Amino acid sequence: MEALKQGADALFILLGGIMVLAMHAGFAFLELGTVRRKNQVNALVKILVDFSVSTVVYFLVGYGVAYGTHFFVGAEELAAKNGYELVKFFFLLTFAAAIPAIISGGIAERARFWPQLIATAVIVGFIYPFFEGIAWNQHFGVQAWLKGLTGAEFHDFAGSVVVHAVGGWIALPAVLLLGARANRYRKDGGISAHPPSSIPFLALGAWILTVGWFGFNVMSAQTLDKISGLVAVNSLMAMVGGTLAALVAGKNDPGFVHNGPLAGLVAVCAGSDLMHPLGALVVGAVAGALFVTMFTLTQNKWKIDDVLGVWPLHGLCGTWGGIAAGIFGSKAMGGLGGVSLGAQLIGTAMGVAWAAAGGLLVYGVLKATVGMRLSQEEEYDGADISIHKISATPEREANW
Repeated sequence: MEALKQGADALFILLGGIMVLAMHAGFAFLELGTVRRKNQVNALVKILVDFSVSTVVYFLVGYGVAYGTHFFVGAEELAAKNGYELVKFFFLLTFAAAIPAIISGGIAERARFWPQLIATAVIVGFIYPFFEGIAWNQHFGVQAWLKGLTGAEFHDFAGSVVVHAVGGWIALPAVLLLGARANRYRKDGGISAHPPSSIPFLALGAWILTVGWFGFNVMSAQTLDKISGLVAVNSLMAMVGGTLAALVAGKNDPGFVHNGPLAGLVAVCAGSDLMHPLGALVVGAVAGALFVTMFTLTQNKWKIDDVLGVWPLHGLCGTWGGIAAGIFGSKAMGGLGGVSLGAQLIGTAMGVAWAAAGGLLVYGVLKATVGMRLSQEEEYDGADISIHKISATPEREANW
């Protein structure tokens, strides 16, 4: 029976890892559909290469920073328990690699390729796993301190704060340091809309992310005996809540409608194992409305050119999710209890502060040393031609 359980657990978390790996295709197509046609190839290449760099760095360094273990032993030892520890690494890697995938959408269309890979290595090797270890592996006694202070630990079941808020708040300084895309905001106060190149691809990306998210949330149980249908249905309810709120708040705009489910899912990660489904519906709806409102404000009023709106979507909806777990996870709101709003507020604030400071440091140093931005001419030609020497849809055959 023990051997069967080990095999089942390894398969369970492996399937979760594969589902979250598929989400990276969602990130790629969401970005591809949102950017202009001359930057589509770049979106696809960035997500794949960022994932590859993340894998190597997280295997060699980041996983050890977060969990205090390493893989520098014989394959015989690694294969123990059906290789469960290895597939657990695979699952958690797909979370870590989501951070550069999130940032990629904010800095799209004008960021240089190689400096971003350096940033990916530093973020996945140290900045993200440092906070991951605090939240999910009891590092530095922070969770014990919070429990003594508030009666409960900081609860983030599937990463509203650890993954999404951290990714979004690292992206914000990167977007601000890069500056807006050329001709986006004119000196006379005019704003040039850069419409999405492909709503069908944007929608495809959103759908792939949405489906993969059920692996992201449900498989965060990490062993088969801890699986909970409550997590699945709460994810579903938050997804539709986010969609419907974004539909209304976004006045039927397809870009908002397809980001709505993502906003809801970002927000429900933290408390998806605790909330009542009706609570999850409300959490998702608040996130959908929050995304539409803050995306519009950042783009039009504050003139922050966050191309995919990753700070409102991941940064702010993830922050809301961390706090919402403390509200809707409580027994008074129909949840399972065992959470403290105080612990959620402190833990969320710590994640946000660490991410913003880390993002500012990494991208500040990159800007001051090697530079982060394409030249005016390269940006005008588009990242596809400038970096990859081919467009997504070459117009004609070569002339011989």
